[in-house]
Amino acid sequence: MLDSKAITKIQSIILIAIVVVAAVAAYVFWDGPSQSSETIKIGCLIDSNGPSGKSSRQGGILAAEEINAEGGILGRQVELIEEDYGGGDDLIIVTNALTKLITVHKVDFILGGPGGLTAITMQDIIAQHKIILISGGTIPEEVTQRVLDDYEQYKYYFHAGFNDTCAMLGITDSMQHIRDLTGFSKIGYLGEGWAGDIMKRLDDFLPENGFELVYKSMIPYGTIDFSSYFAQAEAAGVEVLIPMISTEAGLPFAKEYYDRQSPMLVFGGICTLASDPHGWEWTDGKCDHMDFAQFPITTGYPFTSKTLQTRDAYMNRWGEAITISAANAYDGIKFILKDAIERAGTIETEAVIKALEETSVETSSARDFVFTESHAMMMGKDANNPDEDYAIIIGFQWQDGVQVPVDPRKIMEEAGATLTFPDWSGPWDDLN
Repeated sequence: MLDSKAITKIQSIILIAIVVVAAVAAYVFWDGPSQSSETIKIGCLIDSNGPSGKSSRQGGILAAEEINAEGGILGRQVELIEEDYGGGDDLIIVTNALTKLITVHKVDFILGGPGGLTAITMQDIIAQHKIILISGGTIPEEVTQRVLDDYEQYKYYFHAGFNDTCAMLGITDSMQHIRDLTGFSKIGYLGEGWAGDIMKRLDDFLPENGFELVYKSMIPYGTIDFSSYFAQAEAAGVEVLIPMISTEAGLPFAKEYYDRQSPMLVFGGICTLASDPHGWEWTDGKCDHMDFAQFPITTGYPFTSKTLQTRDAYMNRWGEAITISAANAYDGIKFILKDAIERAGTIETEAVIKALEETSVETSSARDFVFTESHAMMMGKDANNPDEDYAIIIGFQWQDGVQVPVDPRKIMEEAGATLTFPDWSGPWDDLN
């Protein structure tokens, strides 16, 4: 069970420049029957020009269509209203988009928005207007820590995505799991700049828990040649290499590993494109035997009773595979927000805040979705029920073109899966 109480409060208040609202109307992207003033208006902050924007829009539309077909929420139809935050961390654009949803379109709730420290600006805006925001993306824990430090001011902010500690927890659990399976304890890592805090924490965690950190390196964004990095890791005797790569560099990373037949496991990290459902095709199958954190809904693993149902519904509606951005938008509306409003029996803000704080609902990605006291997403296991999972990070290994869950042990055993090793020589040769 994970909370973000231990993070030091940042000492910064970001100046909110409320920009004069442009005359261009927001894009109302619910394309069902015309909506009345009695609709529940959900404002969605998305990057309309980015790939995640399209999928988020489609996930939100699907959720609204299904809810409305089932009679709405509290007998009221759902209306989605979109504003574009520009896909970056420009505070003026974010402020303008968020303020427009609140003051011009007078939405009842808001979902989405950018991650990072830009979330602090959004917190300040929603606190001023006393409106609930459920954010996604990846954020530092300074953001949810503010909810603990000044609850009355920041209680309107909830986060339904991962943060640095979630990623750290996933990696450290993976290292302990692979050591249990193989006995390998000589660890190395490669990471892009965004993973700097995780790397610093690994520097302490690994030696303190009986691992040998024998190699570490930060790679520049845009790296396409990994030959020197693998050569150094091999010379250092790395048995398990952890990648932390969120950009297109993941593809040459996977290809270099395969082409040089590097004698180490790639396990327990993040390699966004190589772990994508299209990663097998994009790497010409050279990601075989590599394990990365991935989401059950994109791999097709039935982690919850909702996973494949949502995945199939999205495919039938849009004719394409669901992405995590689409799944997050869908889950946020269809399961998390709908459940809270119905339990509250009203859309009144204070009542819905209390209901969200008591959320315990199955979604497409979590067997039991729960918010912590800091309004972050609960991770790990229920201390009172060891057989019950909250949201967890799952490691999927490519095996002959299929992503197979091999981490954590419980999920691997549930799936009847086994860990496989490359065909070339490596430390696995000595395993019985």
